[in-house]
Parts: sequence; structure tokens; C-alpha cells
Amino acid sequence: MRDYAAVRETTSVGLNILVVKLSSLGDVVHAMPAVQDMRRALPDAQIDWAVEPGFAPLVRRCEGVRRVIECNLRHWRKAPLAATTRQAWGAFKAELQATAYDAVIDLQGLTKSAVVSRLARLSVTGKRFALANRTDGSSYEAPTRWVADVAVAVTPHSPAVQRARELCAKALGYGWPLAPSNFEHYGLQADLNKGYLAAKSVATTTADDEGLARAGQVVALVHGTSRADKLWPERDWIALGERLLQTGKSIALLHGNAEELARSQRIAQALTLSAGNRPLVPRSVPPVVQPSVQVWPRLGLDALTDALAQTAGVIGVDSGLSHIAVALDLPHVQLYNFDTAWRTGPAEGAARQRSVYATPHPTLAQVWRTWQAVTQG
Repeated sequence: MRDYAAVRETTSVGLNILVVKLSSLGDVVHAMPAVQDMRRALPDAQIDWAVEPGFAPLVRRCEGVRRVIECNLRHWRKAPLAATTRQAWGAFKAELQATAYDAVIDLQGLTKSAVVSRLARLSVTGKRFALANRTDGSSYEAPTRWVADVAVAVTPHSPAVQRARELCAKALGYGWPLAPSNFEHYGLQADLNKGYLAAKSVATTTADDEGLARAGQVVALVHGTSRADKLWPERDWIALGERLLQTGKSIALLHGNAEELARSQRIAQALTLSAGNRPLVPRSVPPVVQPSVQVWPRLGLDALTDALAQTAGVIGVDSGLSHIAVALDLPHVQLYNFDTAWRTGPAEGAARQRSVYATPHPTLAQVWRTWQAVTQG
């Protein structure tokens, strides 16, 4: 493999690197520490990232990413012959090929990412890198190797974050393993001022600036996930919310679709009745001078990142939003009904983020005990 660290010593020109990680939300977040590694090892490098449009706002918040190239393959293949598809595809190719890359790194390991890697333009000495093998619990498709100039073997039993970091380190020649102290740095940037404005824009007329400024008293509950077998019982969310309210914390309930919104509203109604709070106003962020229950509006990923960054922490199931909480270094408890936390959960030994696994699901006592551990030290 080419030693890009050595190349940097002999040239004043920064290396152009393309990261290909198209989806999904959690996978995109898990690739961010690899970008931070590259920045430390190759400070002159210019790093671009190809990603699906839905996740582009988050990648734009990743420190060190120069250019985000939106690739809407999921949409284009629904109508591949349509004029609008042909036009969008042509624009994407032009943007992708505007830069000659010294290294194209496929962190996805799927056919769709292999296609993007193949389309990217290389410099005279540039190379395409991809995974040489499947890792436990992760999807992998053969074309990722076929289009690569160099297939990089990684540790088969690898957490998602480690897999990406190992592939980049071996591809670019700055060595693996890296210092453990770097493990938790994602480089995900949040704008607290914008988060404040996002909250204020949906506040009720009774909300005041003092209450909004104290958004750090809010604990966000992430109950929604793409798979029903990852859910935590609704009754346990209500019981957890009651405990949080008793400690003076306010609660924010998040949702990404109609089903999750309905669940948020049911939980909020139960908590409001049990705590004797005033009736919940839909799409509102009430003041948090007194403990309250909030159903946040559905926000874009950038606004949601800003809003989450202001909270006192997050408790959630295995989902993309929970992974954002880890990337923001918030106090966080992540709930698992399956023994997969080793692969996608918080890093083992992390003080502020921990996973809780049990079957058929973690108990309320386990979750509460872990929350106290991450918030009280």
C-alpha cells in the first residue's frame, strides 16, 4: 500500500481523499471518527464525502469535510430512464469527477458504494481502497472488492467505528491500532445558538427566554427505531419519564414518523396526567423552569443535532439518533434487546455513554441505574 504519510513529507500539495459512505444514519455517524484520524495523520489532506441527500446535513457538520457530494441512488433507481433522473445523474457525475482523488475509500462495502467508487476520478497515482472481507454483523457485497485497486483486510470481529478507522489507517499508511484516547472523537459540530432559536421558534407564548436558556435540564427520549423488535415497552418509557420528572428533569419526546408521533403523544399524555402538569400543547417546547413534558416537532438532522446538543442527555433504543448522542458526547444510555451493542453501541469503557443489553429487553431498574451512573459519575 502507498504510504501517504511519507508522500506528505515530500510534497507541499495536500492529498485529495474521497470517503464513500452513503447510508444509513448510524453508519454515517460511525464513519466520522475515521475522518478525524485522517485529519490528524495527514493534516494537509482535503477530504470529500459522498453520501445520500438525507444524511448530507449531518456530514456537513463533520469537522474536516471539505465537500459533501450528494448521491441519490435510492431515488434514481426508482425511475432510471426518466429525464429528471438522467439530468440528476449527469450532475452528480460531474460533481464527483470534478476532483482527481489520490485515494478513494469505500467504507460501505456494498454494490452501491462500489459503483460510486468506480465512477470517481483518480489522480495519476491514485488508488481505490475497499474492504477485503466481511465483518461480523455487517453487510458485505463482492463488487466492493472487484472495483478496488487495493482490498484491505480488517479485523473480522470489529465494532463499526473500529472497522472504518482500521480501513482508513491501513489504506493511507498511518498505522493501526491508533491511540485509544482518540477513539471517541467524532468531530460532529453543533451550533448551540441555532439550537436555541429552533426551540424558541416552536415555543408556546408562555415560554420565556430564561426557560429556553435552561434547555440543559431536558432529557431526550428516543423511543423510535426502524425495527419493531428493537423497541422498549411503552409502559417502561412512561415509568422512566416519571422518575426523571421526580428528579427535576424535563422530558423531550422525539419522533420521525406518524407512528412514533402517536407514541410520543401517548407517553406525553400519560406523564402529564401522572405528574399533574398543565395539558401538553402540540408542537411545543414548554419552559423548563418547572419539570415538563415536551413533544418536539419533527426537525431536520442539522436542527435536531443543535437541539440535542443542548440537552442534559439522551436515553434511547438502538437508532441513528442515539448514535448522534454518542457523537455529541452527551450523557447517554443506549438500550439493546439483542447482543449487538459491541458492534454499534458506545465504546466499551466510555464514562458518559453506556449500553444496556438484556433479553427480551432491559428492565427499568437496569436503565435507571445506568442513567444515574453516566450522569452522577
